[in-house]
Amino acid sequence: MTTVNNPLKLCGIEFTEYASPDSDYMEKVFYGFGFSKTKKLKGRDVDYFSQNDIHFLLNKEQKGFSQAFAKSHGPAICSMGWRVEDAQFAFEQAIERGAKSAMDADNKLPYPAIYGIGDSLIYFIDVFGDKGSIYQNDFEDIADPVLNKDKGFLRVDHLTNNVYQGTMEKWANFYKDVFGFTEVRYFDIKGEKSALVSYALQSPCGLFSIPINEGKGTSNNQIDEYLDEYNGPGVQHLAFITDDLVGSLDQLDKDIIDTLNIVPEYYDDVFDRIPWVKEDKQRIQDHQILVDSQNENSYLLQIFTKNIFGPIFIEMIQRVDDQGFGEGNFTALFKSIELNQMERGVL
Repeated sequence: MTTVNNPLKLCGIEFTEYASPDSDYMEKVFYGFGFSKTKKLKGRDVDYFSQNDIHFLLNKEQKGFSQAFAKSHGPAICSMGWRVEDAQFAFEQAIERGAKSAMDADNKLPYPAIYGIGDSLIYFIDVFGDKGSIYQNDFEDIADPVLNKDKGFLRVDHLTNNVYQGTMEKWANFYKDVFGFTEVRYFDIKGEKSALVSYALQSPCGLFSIPINEGKGTSNNQIDEYLDEYNGPGVQHLAFITDDLVGSLDQLDKDIIDTLNIVPEYYDDVFDRIPWVKEDKQRIQDHQILVDSQNENSYLLQIFTKNIFGPIFIEMIQRVDDQGFGEGNFTALFKSIELNQMERGVL
């Protein structure tokens, strides 16, 4: 891993931290996706949930940064922990490269941190893999763990940021200049009534991506609706990767997790365009899974929940030798979200 292209020696995502005025509901959603709750941060009201290499923290503290963030934004992703080879080195390099220190944030987690999108925090974590884990060192087992059957979600594939019109370049430059992200895609997407533009940035370690979305034109577009409800820019959705999306969806708790309705005509020709899909085509349609392909014999399957935490939703994705973002689905997806907006009276 070179430091020329990876100046902070980034090694992937360690955790996502959530805060909410209604943490009980958030817990139920985590369980619906197959997460287990087994530990809490020593001396703090911060619960730990996990499934394979996806790690969530639910901060229920009554004071400090996370509580204030939830008060401002409602249910929110208030921080992320990113893996680095050396946390103190990464922190110092980030500051040198233009990031703002968050070491004075009130009641933050016990790791070096900078401010990220929408004044959320990015923590630097250097204990993982062969070095053990922060969950062994800094957390303790809880007396009443909640153990759920894993539903096949393996890790976070990407996380998408929504930003105000005119600020996309500022945030793209933040990730490029501080961390060494590179731009891998640019999209200009139009629906029936609204539009957006999106940059996709690849992390220098190659282990995750950050697409950044900015609305166009009318403020009724889905990006500006998010910004209004969330009260600022932030993480719009996380994508969980699975090796068997149909199987994962078979196990989801549908009473808690509702996915977007896809216009039926989408399936009129999708399998003519991508005939090499190996999964059962009827089950794909029954689940309303979207299908895309960048090259012959490669494809991805993806599906999106409706908004589950305020305006935040979850994507579930299966990649078969395809590293795209479902570009061929953007118009269908955009129309599906517009349909959902119309159902809710926004458009």
